[in-house]
Amino acid sequence: MTIRIPELSLVVLVGVSGSGKSTFAARHFKPTQVISSDFCRGLVSDDENDQSATQAAFDLLDHIVETRLSRGLLTVVDATSVQFAARQKLIALARKHDVLCDAIVLDVPEEVAIERNAGRPDRDFGAGVVIRQRKDLRRSLGKISRDGFRRVHVLRGVEEIDNATVSYEKAWTDKKDLTGPFDLIGDIHGCRSELETLLTELGWELTRVDGRAVGAVHPEGRTAVFVGDLVDRGPDSPGVVRLVMGMVAAGTAVCVRGNHEEKLVRALKGAKVKVAHGLEQSLEQFAAEPEEFTREATAFLDGLISHYQLDEGRLVVAHAGLKEAYHGRASGRVRAFALYGDTTGETDEYGLPVRYPWAQEYRGRAMVVYGHTPTTKPEWINNTICLDTGCVFGGSLTALRYPSREIVSVPAEKVWYEPVKPLSAPGYRDPVTLDIGDVSGTRHIETRFGTRVKVMEENAAAALEVMSRFAVDPRWLVYLPPTMAPPETSKLDGYLEHPHEAFEEFAAQGVAEVVCEEKHMGSRAVAVL
Repeated sequence: MTIRIPELSLVVLVGVSGSGKSTFAARHFKPTQVISSDFCRGLVSDDENDQSATQAAFDLLDHIVETRLSRGLLTVVDATSVQFAARQKLIALARKHDVLCDAIVLDVPEEVAIERNAGRPDRDFGAGVVIRQRKDLRRSLGKISRDGFRRVHVLRGVEEIDNATVSYEKAWTDKKDLTGPFDLIGDIHGCRSELETLLTELGWELTRVDGRAVGAVHPEGRTAVFVGDLVDRGPDSPGVVRLVMGMVAAGTAVCVRGNHEEKLVRALKGAKVKVAHGLEQSLEQFAAEPEEFTREATAFLDGLISHYQLDEGRLVVAHAGLKEAYHGRASGRVRAFALYGDTTGETDEYGLPVRYPWAQEYRGRAMVVYGHTPTTKPEWINNTICLDTGCVFGGSLTALRYPSREIVSVPAEKVWYEPVKPLSAPGYRDPVTLDIGDVSGTRHIETRFGTRVKVMEENAAAALEVMSRFAVDPRWLVYLPPTMAPPETSKLDGYLEHPHEAFEEFAAQGVAEVVCEEKHMGSRAVAVL
């Protein structure tokens, strides 16, 4: 038997004492990957057989396992784990860190395990312990597949255990070997014509059959990356899917799943869903297509996954974005974040959920490209960028050329769908509203040159102290005059500056009206009107 396990996962070895778990682990895994309960018992008591140290040993084991999983390391637990409660604790750790969990059961005859223990001087607990563990294992085997493991691999007998091999599976999200260059394309929402225009603008050559675009290739070998929400609201969702599906099949594109694909697939499969937010247009359009194409499109959309890691992990693409702790992880929580993002639990004046600004807190090294939240223009926020510029709402369809960071947009041909909420600039906030998060803590500022400037927390605190005492919101300070006015030193004898010359200078610059405020000698003041 060949046992295939994910490269990032928690592997739980299940078997009675003497079943060969430690030998199996040493044969198939690195020593650093295996965390043994006996070894942990020895660490906390200097005696691997000291049963009084069992609780402390498992507390240590759990801590090591959790630390490794948080760092994204394959971890193997070598303990009996024949009881449901012990397995559930480990499964909970895997879920906490959004990794998959597999079980490998080593099922050997009772007499074999007893004989092996008898031959080891450090195992003096007798046959009764093995018999009890064997009963627990027997009770578990019939239902262990329902414990919550991704897969349960059962090896029965010494020969099957000895002949087993272990191989590793890459995560579905792992496309690190795909290095680009890429053209990343924002939310399309059925705007097929604009998509064709954008691809042509980017240098792609469209392939047509009976006048319909069914694929595209780039003469420079570029790869297109679609951030999801291909469908709904726009005039030709089937046409968009036909083109993207052909590009993915030809290997010239990859695509992640959007929340609108999620709902459309459920509807096309016959599930009861609320037909709203443009789903009605997609259903009408697919109903007019041949049944065979609709089946193929449904299978394609259903097969899209939550996110991809590209270019050796330097680029992450997810429809609604993805915080660093979720990159390359696998769980329902990760999938939900990638498709829907996160919310504050509040609703705005339009009845829509308020999006949690995860990008403001992002500090990861990987560039994250996403869509989902329409804005008037794309903007870099902490090495993340949203490419949904509201094409279907009359905005534009936008692409990011990677790694050059060039933005390419084409305007919408018309307003295809009236938005419930007006589009706004990314990160927009009322200018009179201050946010302590703008200036507190360690900050990483993205510059227009593509570099990051780090502002240390202690420096930010010192600046905040001065600003809070002696200044108003910097966004209000439109002009800070060095003296009274911009002219050079007065030519009038005995004057450093003179109002007459100042007014002439303003007039020469086209200023028709000047507001004058009295100020005290020796002071500086700024009047905000």
